[in-house]
Amino acid sequence: MKRLTITKTPKCYVGGAFIRSESGRVAPWHDHGGEFFAHMPECSRKDLRNAVEAAAKAGSGWAKRSGYNRGQILYRLAEMVEARHEEMSAALMLDGRSLKDAQREVSAAIDRMVHYAGWTDKYEALLGSVNPVASAHFNFTVTEPMGVVGVIAPDEAPLLALMTLILPIITSGNAVVALASPTHPYPAILLGEMLATCDLPGGVINLLCGQRAELIPTFGTHEQIRGVSAVLAAEERRVLELGAAESVKRVKVLPTDAAIDWHNEAHQGLEWINAFLECKTTWHPVGV
Repeated sequence: MKRLTITKTPKCYVGGAFIRSESGRVAPWHDHGGEFFAHMPECSRKDLRNAVEAAAKAGSGWAKRSGYNRGQILYRLAEMVEARHEEMSAALMLDGRSLKDAQREVSAAIDRMVHYAGWTDKYEALLGSVNPVASAHFNFTVTEPMGVVGVIAPDEAPLLALMTLILPIITSGNAVVALASPTHPYPAILLGEMLATCDLPGGVINLLCGQRAELIPTFGTHEQIRGVSAVLAAEERRVLELGAAESVKRVKVLPTDAAIDWHNEAHQGLEWINAFLECKTTWHPVGV
């Protein structure tokens, strides 16, 4: 008897576990040649709210870890993706790109992980300060993570763009709820499997699949999401910012109508970390 191939059932990665949508919805997903590949989960607004709860629960512990330890864990993630470089490249090739282009994107994503692993114990020295004041006080400013931050990834560069948005947020101790590319979600599904083995506490990164039109309003209005980093079309941005204004959250949006070179080093660095930090200034009396 001929053996049947055991095909993968894609699941989202939320709270350190692999989940199907609470709604039970799935959507057939095909490769660039039109051949059926798998049924992808279609997450609901309830799934998004559950992911926010998981992120909030994990975020405080992640923020309390030393920068050195966070750097070790991000470097471990780079090791996990490097070990499955070929598999991730194959996942990216499902959208029709060449092997060379897919391998280049995986390598760039790994390099970006190593880049931010090096920043975890250094950004505070550059963003914090001792402030001169005209009184008998020692005045200093330190940075703190915001908490739970949403990420909405574009269709282009479904791995590299997703990691470019996520990495600077978690580098400083925030937790993330991310919505993967709706047209190319499988690389994010595979990334979730690697996150589960990289020592990153469950809930620090939560990966969802689903339709933007359904989930963007909740990203904007959910009061426990303190910021959103996204790549959106003009109408999607309007919907997000209307909700964000109501719930008073920080929004960093790149437009979809501009050609973005995600490999460019302009899309990494200290300013990306600073985008989702808050500053706390302390006045300490001296000489009295």
